[in-house]
Amino acid sequence: MKFLVLIVCWAASLAASAAAPKPLYRDPVYDGAADASIVYDHGARLWKMFYTNRRATLKLADPKDVEWVHGTAIGIATSVDGSDWRYQGTAQLPAECTSVTSWAPELYYENGVYHMWLTVVPGIFHRWGVPGAEGRIVHLTSNDLRQWTCDGKVEVGASRIIDASVLKLGDGYRMWYKDETAGSVIMAADSSDLRNWTKAGAKPVSATRAEGPKVFRFKNQYWMVADAWKGLIVLRSDDAEHWAQQDDYLLAQHGTQPTDKGLGQHPDVVVDGERAYIYYFVHQGAEPEAVADPYWHQRTVIQVAELVYRDGKLSVDRNAPVTVRLAPPQ
Repeated sequence: MKFLVLIVCWAASLAASAAAPKPLYRDPVYDGAADASIVYDHGARLWKMFYTNRRATLKLADPKDVEWVHGTAIGIATSVDGSDWRYQGTAQLPAECTSVTSWAPELYYENGVYHMWLTVVPGIFHRWGVPGAEGRIVHLTSNDLRQWTCDGKVEVGASRIIDASVLKLGDGYRMWYKDETAGSVIMAADSSDLRNWTKAGAKPVSATRAEGPKVFRFKNQYWMVADAWKGLIVLRSDDAEHWAQQDDYLLAQHGTQPTDKGLGQHPDVVVDGERAYIYYFVHQGAEPEAVADPYWHQRTVIQVAELVYRDGKLSVDRNAPVTVRLAPPQ
């Protein structure tokens, strides 16, 4: 009997220390999971990943056709620990404030209410930057992460903004977003109620063009990571107002592990006590399947790695095994 107990305890210990899988997650329908945002579902006692669900398995006659990046619902996966994820379906969002193309969800929880800021593109388009394809950010709210209510469009005086990141600062809130009317740089706006926003100054947080910003508090500093299409820029701040950019980029060097060989893109970060985990997506163009299938590069998967703080900078070793066991937030 004692031997059996020892075996059970050893198996439980082994399971608890297992490294996160590579890839961490891939969408079972279209194989195009990207732009993850992770939130804790207090009712279900699960972590939930909301993500852009690109239709990556479409094989269009014109290789320049970007229809597969449009017509996208928001996918949902669930996990008890942030490491083992299971597909749950797609978010059921009200048609009156969304569209057939939904991108880059940003989830935020406060006082029993879940907030989602969603990038919406009005239709399905076959080329980037065509007239009428301007993105906008809409705000939705929910009490349970299932039923959503429209709560207005984010108005900051710019016609084409996408990719929100929201953080509480003192008695108010700040949103960072990509402003495509200002050369695709990251701008900021402030709010006292999460609904009415005022642009915070005329200057971007960095001169580097980027999208998909994520702002978080870690090691007594504010940090921003954002996708600069050649790796992730990293900015550090004492007050979330004045930012200093690291010289090096995260996830700019291609990985060595299967399914993790491309650039890391459009991240989310979950801070768990003294540790922080970065969830990012990777195109699959460097995998063996891409040799025979010219459309394979459309596929994207979600990966996870640990952010390491040292000497005032953040770094990440994407090739190192990482154990993720997220605790429920306090």
